[in-house]
Amino acid sequence: MIDAPQPYDVIVVGGGVNGAGVARDAAGRGARVLLLEAGDLAQGTSSASTKLIHGGLRYLEHYEFGLVREALKEREILWGIAPHIIWPLRFVLPYRTGLRPRWLLRLGLFLYDHIGGRKKLPATRSIDLRKHEAGTPLQSQYARGFEYSDGWVDDARLVVLNARDAALHGARVRTHTRADMLRCEDGLWVVDAADDRGHSYRFTGRSVVNAAGPAVLDLLKRADAEPDHQMRLVRGSHIVVRRLFEHDYAYFFQLPDGRIFFAIPYERDFTLIGTTDQDHDGPASEARASAEEIAYLCEGASEYFRAPITPADVVWTYSGVRPLIEDGSGRPEAATRGYRIDLDMEEGAPLLTIYGGKITSYRHVAEAAVDVLAEHIQALSGKAWTGKAPLPGGDFPTNGAAALKAEYKLAYPFLSAAAVDRIVKAYGSDARQWLGAADGWDALGGDLGHGLSAAEATWLVEQEWARTTDDILWRRSKLGLHFTADEVARLTAWLEARSN
Repeated sequence: MIDAPQPYDVIVVGGGVNGAGVARDAAGRGARVLLLEAGDLAQGTSSASTKLIHGGLRYLEHYEFGLVREALKEREILWGIAPHIIWPLRFVLPYRTGLRPRWLLRLGLFLYDHIGGRKKLPATRSIDLRKHEAGTPLQSQYARGFEYSDGWVDDARLVVLNARDAALHGARVRTHTRADMLRCEDGLWVVDAADDRGHSYRFTGRSVVNAAGPAVLDLLKRADAEPDHQMRLVRGSHIVVRRLFEHDYAYFFQLPDGRIFFAIPYERDFTLIGTTDQDHDGPASEARASAEEIAYLCEGASEYFRAPITPADVVWTYSGVRPLIEDGSGRPEAATRGYRIDLDMEEGAPLLTIYGGKITSYRHVAEAAVDVLAEHIQALSGKAWTGKAPLPGGDFPTNGAAALKAEYKLAYPFLSAAAVDRIVKAYGSDARQWLGAADGWDALGGDLGHGLSAAEATWLVEQEWARTTDDILWRRSKLGLHFTADEVARLTAWLEARSN
């Protein structure tokens, strides 16, 4: 079926962070935008990161100063537009004898503090781990270290909120719709697509943005276009264990093989440990943490914490495939995290492809991509705008989360402190729209489990494109860590009843 009588100005293929970011930026500049995603938003790489908004301290030793500088500049911009899903995090980097010398760590952290325009985040300082609270769970040989700043992000919600803001600016967002074939006809792109319910569509557009992430080369084949770069798919795996420490600091650990990993407070009751770097063969959707990767992360953490961590302690794992530009690096962890934006003109119709990138740089990448398209698409007449406009729910100051929590607790006394904390960190000010004038759980349609109300779940379905229990429990939230099998079944039944 023909989707619309008028062509879209921009058709974005790929509902990860880059695709959603491009859709938001382009729609806000006045373009008619269509976003196509073959599965759920953030179903792939963009929900499987280490959840950090950071410059990438380790990339300095690979001399990627430009990449680090750009990402560091984005840290506080992103914090400013999304203070509900992004917040500062202090990291502790213990010094370990025999690895990188202390002077080198201090030099790297000095550069990290000064090359990216840091303004609000506190600076690095040296610490005595024998006196610092972050030293308590560590083994006694770690006596000295450093404390520095970076940021935390709910990565999947970052994608969803960009898509939602794109829709609020007029974009059409279609999930579970795969772009099967792309071709040019009479100066327009024609995209033949099919959804997972067996319906076929034909979309036309003045330009196409290939933001397919790990599938970027596959999409170029479907468009009968030649790639400008080759890709290297690298799997990053993470493990989640019960909370290993009571404080709110995160850790940056070094290992003797030269690699690093993080241990981060996660979802109040857990600790997130990752990541690995393994070359990945096969479909990105089949990425799973191998037994070797799980053992590697457990052994690495056990070299630092007093209490050993074993695979039996792991309550959840997840893996994502990073689409890195092939630069000839021998080891996967040394491959560049940079990106390239390339434009091809097929019969006068732009095909813009985004290769590589990292979540911290997504907004800048999207802005640069739309700037390129604006030279060819007349409708893109507006100026760059995403650096100051808040994402949905983020219209409060970076130090305003505590006041918002207090407001919700006063207005909705039936909510526990943990529920209020989760709601603010997921929805910010937008939660008022589904909480409404509720005076108890019955007014919200009842509790489906662990503070997820029917009203909230309805919001996720109607406003955030959620369709399945996995969409709700693992991407729109991480309540899957808490839900029992019976509660999952109850949520599934609720979704099925709602769709009938």
